[in-house]
Amino acid sequence: MGQLLDVKGLKTQFFTQDGIVHAVNGISYTVNEGETLGIVGESGCGKSVTAMSLLRLIPSPPGRIVAGSALFRGHDILALPPADLRHVRGRRIAMIFQEPSAALSPLLRVGDQMVEVLRTHGDMTDEAARRIATGWLHKVGIPDPEERMLAYPFHLSGGMIQRVMIAMAMMLEPDLLIADEPTTALDVTIQAQILDLLRATRQSDTALILITHDMGVVWEMCDRIVVMYASRIVEEAPCEQLFHAPGHPYTRALLDSLQSMNQAGSRLTAIEGQVPSPLAYPPGCRFAARCPHAMDRCRREQPPHQRIGPDHHSACFLAGTFGATRGPRKEAGS
Repeated sequence: MGQLLDVKGLKTQFFTQDGIVHAVNGISYTVNEGETLGIVGESGCGKSVTAMSLLRLIPSPPGRIVAGSALFRGHDILALPPADLRHVRGRRIAMIFQEPSAALSPLLRVGDQMVEVLRTHGDMTDEAARRIATGWLHKVGIPDPEERMLAYPFHLSGGMIQRVMIAMAMMLEPDLLIADEPTTALDVTIQAQILDLLRATRQSDTALILITHDMGVVWEMCDRIVVMYASRIVEEAPCEQLFHAPGHPYTRALLDSLQSMNQAGSRLTAIEGQVPSPLAYPPGCRFAARCPHAMDRCRREQPPHQRIGPDHHSACFLAGTFGATRGPRKEAGS
């Protein structure tokens, strides 16, 4: 697989009355063609801001991308002129937002909004655009797609709105799809259906960035995982390697929590302490105050990323010493 996206040193900050919020602090990662990359971490760690930064959707003021680059097929999308960015946004890189209902206008019919997207990015008639849009509503499993084309967003359930957003994102056949918490606030049955739709992107050449806090979803969906904590990447590894041999104590704590939830009669394993404030991060490792393995050095120095295996890096002085877990095994071809 060729490299599709190369993010280097991305920094996004919000300038508020209380001070500078360091939302994303110097993160770097890559996405290959046709790959599914998971970005995981607790709420507030910078996952969504990372995605919004890539498409330059950060509200300004108060937000600003202050450093970094994001090479998409060799072009830095963080430096593109607005006219060129419009050709990339939606057409080459599409996004499914965490709050899909907020991404649709309540004043326009669903079909009109889908047609507008198609005609903005392609030279086609209104009739042709409506035919394509209706076909995609059928593909994502919406019943009576012709009738739904005439509906307003508030007529649809949360699951249907999410399906509409997936259809709008995929109907332009993007190179990269970013899904930000796509199953949030949906019941378990609808979650499974949405994940099946996203899994179908593997049958095309579309790469997927899946942003979530759900490690179970990551296990099912992803080829490679980036773990974020307090606006930084603390670990990156192929999915199975990360689940069975985590190289950072924060990753190990996340996996221990997941395992305790899946064991009948066991108490939930919690991560003690709180995430530090993004207004004033402490020196050294930001996880040190919650880490059972922390040393004095961890509180003074920021640990560099260390390679502990093929494509496996961890920002910890004790990287790779936390032992194996009894994680699940992936079936061949999954």
